Amino acid sequence: MTENRKAVIAWCFYDWANSAFILTVAAGFFPVFFKDFWCTGVEPVVSTARLGFGNAIAGLIVAVLSPFMGALADSGGARKKMLGFFMITGVIATALLYFIGQGNWFWALTVFVVANVGFNSANLFYDSLLVEIAPKEKMDWVSSLGYSLGYLGCGILFVANVTMVMNPERFGIASASNAVRISFMSASVWWFIFSIPLLLFVKETVYKKVSGVYELIKESFCRLGETTVKIVNSKALLLFLIAYWLYIDGVHTFVLMAVDFGMAIGLSSSALMLALIVVQFVAFPSAMVFGMAARKFGSFTMILAGIMIYVLVCSIGALVLRTQSDYIILAGITGIAQGGIQALSRSYFGKLIPPSESAEYFGFYNVVSRFAVILGPAVVGSVAYLTRKAGLKSELASRIGMSSITILFVAGALLLIISDRDRKRKSVVI
Repeated sequence: MTENRKAVIAWCFYDWANSAFILTVAAGFFPVFFKDFWCTGVEPVVSTARLGFGNAIAGLIVAVLSPFMGALADSGGARKKMLGFFMITGVIATALLYFIGQGNWFWALTVFVVANVGFNSANLFYDSLLVEIAPKEKMDWVSSLGYSLGYLGCGILFVANVTMVMNPERFGIASASNAVRISFMSASVWWFIFSIPLLLFVKETVYKKVSGVYELIKESFCRLGETTVKIVNSKALLLFLIAYWLYIDGVHTFVLMAVDFGMAIGLSSSALMLALIVVQFVAFPSAMVFGMAARKFGSFTMILAGIMIYVLVCSIGALVLRTQSDYIILAGITGIAQGGIQALSRSYFGKLIPPSESAEYFGFYNVVSRFAVILGPAVVGSVAYLTRKAGLKSELASRIGMSSITILFVAGALLLIISDRDRKRKSVVI
């Protein structure tokens, strides 16, 4: 195996590693366990508010710090070191969830926020290393392979954990709650073990290394200011980031609101869980297919294809689905686009930026990702509320609310087209 191929595989396996946190912890068990175990005896609206507040704090911390952390890493030649630091932080915090007793909601939420910050901050430096291990002509494929392995890895672990939680006695576990806590620990161990190849085999090019704490901080702020000016002065790059914010807000909102929507139209919890699993295993091969298709049609075209799939699912699917089978089929259709649209957005952006400043540029990319899932849920909630107040039935109001996400995808697609045309017109690689 060549050194470059080894680095690519090692880099991709970090997606396999950290995706366990997102599915098993953040999306799968933590929200339910937080409500039923750590907030036991508390009104559901209170526990929901606490969890929402915690997620907001984590997102705000990452959004505020990301640009500076990116500039700091580039100035000090420390992308891998900072990735390792935040990875270890997230791993330890995730493991600590195992030890927090019933009713201790404050400590559970605090530890979860730390784990969330660790996960998202490490992702900044992970994404920035894409430009190190893949030339531009292979970036789409490598990014897609990473997302593909991420979906497969977290899907395998999640199925194992769901099986353990549903049948704890078969595994010699006293209760379902103990099984959930073991699931948290398994996600932590999984994340750590499969992160090791990246730390060992991915090499980081040090373009400029500043010594001394004062000089490093000063240089970081200078680079942060310079990068901000470059982004603002580049119409193509600025419009891409706005477009990405809109359509990725739509993707994240769809994922976030899908379970609530399913419950609102009367679907069973088992169907919702099955749909979540279906998405992971459909997204696994689909992300690779999108990566291969990008070689022929380009990442821009395939991102638009993914957006169109979401437009169809949101505008038509949300209104016409009737049965649990319909819901699961629609989940599979979204899985086709979900991995591809995220992977190719990452590689498209990576090809626009200078390798020597990748961490600071991806710092801004990370800010956009963190501020996604703000506009979308507000649109869905407002439209559903207003249509219900207008006299429509509750189920129909929920359907119309979910379909309103379409506007984010359409607006994002239009701005993406304008951005790409400007890039081609100027023929400038930023």
